[in-house]
Amino acid sequence: QVQLVESGGGLVQAGGSLRLSCAASGSIFSINIMDWYRQAPGKRRELVAASSSDGTTSCADSVKGRFTISRDNAKNTVYLQMNSLKPEDTAVYYCNAVLRPTYYSGRVEYWGQGTQVTVSS
Repeated sequence: QVQLVESGGGLVQAGGSLRLSCAASGSIFSINIMDWYRQAPGKRRELVAASSSDGTTSCADSVKGRFTISRDNAKNTVYLQMNSLKPEDTAVYYCNAVLRPTYYSGRVEYWGQGTQVTVSS
């Protein structure tokens, strides 16, 4: 069984910073994609930042220049450094991973439980 455990959320004032972490554990042969999504109340879940096993990263236009995604493949962990936070960044942030649990497995998608980020004005 694979688990994604997020940490680092909280309450911060506008202009502040937070760093989210997501560690994957369990039966893991290889991880292809590790992403961060977010969902604000009444809105659809949206992709915030993505990272691939080849080192490629990308961020949504709304967070470009403020958020940075990084990954430690040795620790099966992905990070989201969030700077210059705005009230509109308030949401539950979810970690997402696409991975192969064993050598014989196809790719399977997993989600973390979510961590709340609240930015006050």
